[in-house]
Amino acid sequence: MTERTIDAFFYGLFMDVDLLREKGATPVNPRPASVEDFALRIGERATLLPSSGDRAFGMLISLTHRDLSRLYAGPGLEQYRPEAVVVRTMDGESLPALCYNLPDPPLPQERNPEYAARLQALLRRLKFPSEYCDSVS
Repeated sequence: MTERTIDAFFYGLFMDVDLLREKGATPVNPRPASVEDFALRIGERATLLPSSGDRAFGMLISLTHRDLSRLYAGPGLEQYRPEAVVVRTMDGESLPALCYNLPDPPLPQERNPEYAARLQALLRRLKFPSEYCDSVS
């Protein structure tokens, strides 16, 4: 029996389906999307924070629960927790999805320029709006 997949919204380096495959996951149906009223914040790692009027871009990707559990069991990722979000695809469709976020926001002095540069390059490769790509730091 095939394990069913669920939609997950990724906004960090896990937007890269090749990276997901390297980690042993089997991504299905990746498509660009966004979530309203959230802002991207990069400390040591990326997270989304509630922020009225903001919009965060990412990829909606179907994965199994097993894949998601394995991904977020990796070093430094075990603090992430799944949250339910409503995602809007670039076609305008609204869909429910899981989104993994840190329960506590990064401290203001936390920075990871290497991660931010890698994320900005990935966002550009995935053809997200240039204003959004430029805002990643």
